[in-house]
Amino acid sequence: MKALLPIFSRPLGYLVLIISLFILPVLYMNGMVNDQNLLFYKECTKLLMMAGCLMIIFALNKNESRETEQIRNTAVRNAIFLTFLFVFGSMLWRVFQKDVINVDTSSFLTFLIFNVLCLEFGLKKAVVDRLFKR
Repeated sequence: MKALLPIFSRPLGYLVLIISLFILPVLYMNGMVNDQNLLFYKECTKLLMMAGCLMIIFALNKNESRETEQIRNTAVRNAIFLTFLFVFGSMLWRVFQKDVINVDTSSFLTFLIFNVLCLEFGLKKAVVDRLFKR
């Protein structure tokens, strides 16, 4: 999978993730979040997190090569597998708890977070492998 965004999108994606993590508590402390608009802010936060993760995943690296594309592909494959395990486990947990009210609506966000984690692990592993092959 080729990179679609410029190099600066990677740190910008992390900045968006950090902002999206802290914006809801900050808005709550300022009295801007109430029962009527909580769902709106919650969904906007999810969208911000998704945008940040996508910026990280599709950002060009400094030393972009065929190996980086393979790491990206492997990260997507691993993220699909981990997301399946996570969603399946949460479904089993809800069945075990006999919870018919709650439904998981953040599967795509979970996939993106797993994808970013797998991508970062793969990139760091490649750097360490290159370092110790010399």
